[in-house]
Amino acid sequence: MSNEIELIKDPGLPAHQHRRADEDPKFAQRAERQVAILFLISALGTILLIASYVFIPTDVFVFIPIFGENNLHQLLLGLGMAIALFFIGAGLIHWAKNLMPDEEVIAQRHEFRSPDEDREDFVKTVKAGAGAAGLGRRPLIKRTLGLALGLSGLTPLLLLRDLGPLPKADLTKTSWKAGTRLVTDPGDRPIKASDLEVGAVAQTLPEIAPGAHRALADVGKDAVLLIRLRPEDFNLDAERLSWTYDGIIAFSKICSHMGCAVALYEQQTKHLLCPCHQSTFDVTRAAKVIFGPAARPLPQLAITVDSEGYLVAQAPFNEPVGPSFWERSS
Repeated sequence: MSNEIELIKDPGLPAHQHRRADEDPKFAQRAERQVAILFLISALGTILLIASYVFIPTDVFVFIPIFGENNLHQLLLGLGMAIALFFIGAGLIHWAKNLMPDEEVIAQRHEFRSPDEDREDFVKTVKAGAGAAGLGRRPLIKRTLGLALGLSGLTPLLLLRDLGPLPKADLTKTSWKAGTRLVTDPGDRPIKASDLEVGAVAQTLPEIAPGAHRALADVGKDAVLLIRLRPEDFNLDAERLSWTYDGIIAFSKICSHMGCAVALYEQQTKHLLCPCHQSTFDVTRAAKVIFGPAARPLPQLAITVDSEGYLVAQAPFNEPVGPSFWERSS
């Protein structure tokens, strides 16, 4: 067996294949127009995003087959941003593949830190390459690219609007009023005391007018948990006990720590648990905090029944719901 190693010869680069745009001026012009159209579509996407953010209310919904009911404000924001980013990327790719210089260059290895002379030459080369990219010779692409990039740059400035104004008292008030019926969520069905068995839990919202839509901000504040115990299980003072009805007690579902949904109920211990940071509330003692980082109990909603036997609120919450820092929003 021979110990000689046969050296593999460098095959070199294959023959350069010229693109159609390099040889056909009409094809190059058509490609230039296509790139410009892609940039214009991107600009329209940004305009759609801005118009949706400024003019479309946040509580408008639209029904779309297959996808169901969607928030129009959020739908158009996402659609506008997707169009703006996708088509500006597609335009750049189409430009690079068909119109930018198509030259193959071999760069030899050298020291990581080039001499100053080479660095200066590199800057000159980059500037020359930018000129060779065709911006000067293709004003249509230059203008449409500038339009697309310019409008895209407005998007972050527009979103700064969300930093103000301050919510003031908006976070401290809910939609609950004296006499407001509690309805199931989902379903919007009024609830009677007989609908809940001992140990049962139901998520509810305040009743709204037929055909009306709930504002997203209100849904985030108004959610209430109904829990039914035996009346003798409660360890409450006289006032808090008067806020219950036939063993049914109601608490805000929004955790008083960081605003997560308190959605876990341990029937044996009669504890509510927040899944985010493990704050635990004792239902029998008006949702007193017995574990975790929450600083105060869940606000209790005073409830009773109306003339038809449906559960209603006696009065609004007597304290702000949600995280404790909401109280300092004004």
